[in-house]
Parts: sequence; C-alpha cells; structure tokens
Amino acid sequence: MTQQDNLRLTQQLLEKIGSGASVDEIAALCTPDLDWNIPGDTGVLPWIGHKKGRTAMSDFIRDTQTMIERVSLDIHDILANDDRTIIFGHLQSRVIASGKLIDTSFAIVLTFSGEKIASYLMLEDSFAVSMAARR
Repeated sequence: MTQQDNLRLTQQLLEKIGSGASVDEIAALCTPDLDWNIPGDTGVLPWIGHKKGRTAMSDFIRDTQTMIERVSLDIHDILANDDRTIIFGHLQSRVIASGKLIDTSFAIVLTFSGEKIASYLMLEDSFAVSMAARR
C-alpha cells in the first residue's frame, strides 16, 4: 500500500471509532489475523495484552464502550509511510468501576496488509492505566 492509502485507512479507523460506528464496521477494517498488542498490566482491563485475530478489535470497542467513559481524545499528529502509520495523541478516560481518570499520551502504530490493518500496537502510560483501573 502507499503512504496515502495507509493515511486514508488510519483516518477511516479514527472516524469510525469517533462516530460510534458499529463494532463490526470497525473490525472489518482489520485483517482476520490482526496482531493486537497494548502492553501493560493484563489483569486490569480486558483489552490490555497481546492478542490475535479481528475479535481483539471487536472486543476492544465493545469493552471500552461499557467500561470507560471517554473524557477527551486529542490527535496531535499522524505520520505515514508505505509500511505503517503512527498516531500520536493524548487521551483522558474515566474507568467506570473505579471512578479514576486515565490521563496519558499515546502512540498507536498500525501496519497494513491488503488494504486492511494487520497490526495494532498502542504504547501508553501503562502504569497510569493500571492504577486507574484498580479500585
């Protein structure tokens, strides 16, 4: 894929997530064998950790809709080349079970295959996420 194709698909993902598109619509942007990874404390939130398959994206969208309240999401920049895009931003989310705020900068690295997202790696302040998720 070209840099423009990767940028277009990345923007499409962000638009669908932001617009409240269905779980299936968002997951359809991914390959069936999506490589999903959000390193961190795998015991506190179900989307943390390394997973395989498009269902990781589906589960992430579904779980975040019920387990966190989105406070703010700011995208600072998107860098793209022929292999990947990197999304830089900052988010604030309140964990409903604990009432605590996650306040973190992040980078999401996406790679592509056949006009689909093949891997999703989110780097964030995993310590802050773990502390906010604990009661």
